[in-house]
Amino acid sequence: MLSLHEIESAAAIVHGAMPPTAQYAWPLLARRTGSETWVKHENHTPTGAFKVRGGLVFMDRLKRRSPGTGGVISATRGNHGQSIALAAARNGIAATIVVPHGNSVEKNAAMRAFGAELLEAGHDFDAAKDTAMKLADERGLVMVPSFHRDLVAGVASYALELFRAAPPLDTVYVPIGLGSGICGTIAVRDALGLTTKIVGVVSTEAPAYALSFAAGKVVPTNSADTMADGMAVRGPDAQALEVILKGADRIVQVSDAEIGAAMRAYYEDTHQLTEGAGAAALAALLQERERMEGKRVGLILSGGNIDRPLYLRTLAEG
Repeated sequence: MLSLHEIESAAAIVHGAMPPTAQYAWPLLARRTGSETWVKHENHTPTGAFKVRGGLVFMDRLKRRSPGTGGVISATRGNHGQSIALAAARNGIAATIVVPHGNSVEKNAAMRAFGAELLEAGHDFDAAKDTAMKLADERGLVMVPSFHRDLVAGVASYALELFRAAPPLDTVYVPIGLGSGICGTIAVRDALGLTTKIVGVVSTEAPAYALSFAAGKVVPTNSADTMADGMAVRGPDAQALEVILKGADRIVQVSDAEIGAAMRAYYEDTHQLTEGAGAAALAALLQERERMEGKRVGLILSGGNIDRPLYLRTLAEG
């Protein structure tokens, strides 16, 4: 696990490129959830999602370790790729990003705008990752994984900000993609000696981490077909799962319908635009409303990058 010194060192790198994001206790959300609800606004970063923090730390440390790096490559559904593209450009490193066919048009446009070469391959994230790994060998590029100690140290900075700025929290709900966010939150909780419960959130259509948490070992799935593309993962990371098994209280599964309802709730109660994964934590809290009534709860709004047609459809539903 990460020490407080390592987390603070990573936070210094992050804060050299962006200010801390806000955490607010929204009164209308409190009325809706029945609990004092603090939202960590990772939709307010330079890429619109929390992943940028990990990219900044990974690229800074890569450049220090290997100043002659010719380029990096990674696979993504969007937010990780934006973080790598932005951080690589800041450090003068070329970035190639592989996305699955049919990926978010607007996330693809953002990655190109940050300077990345974008390639499409495979039908989902895991297939795109396989292609990226092959290209890394063929082109002599550094493969940037979606889960790595430097990435976790970087994204842990949002939890450090949250825990130091908000009052003591009983529980924090964190969406799970490949696990850097929840592992960073667990690391900060432990480094600060807090008793806050950490609850992971996954989609019912991409339940690999929930199944793995229940089994105590990696359990992959055959599909991950959810509107919450940030959580659309078939194969859990073994290192991430080890941290989650030791440090998480439970994992909650939420449906696309519940995620859509949470996206509408965020818009109505806070006027915040959220993507599917960004609203998942609120969806889980609403599912557990009776259990959490009267408690002080933190929600990680992990990102707000969603294509306009999908967002408009979601707002019109319900």
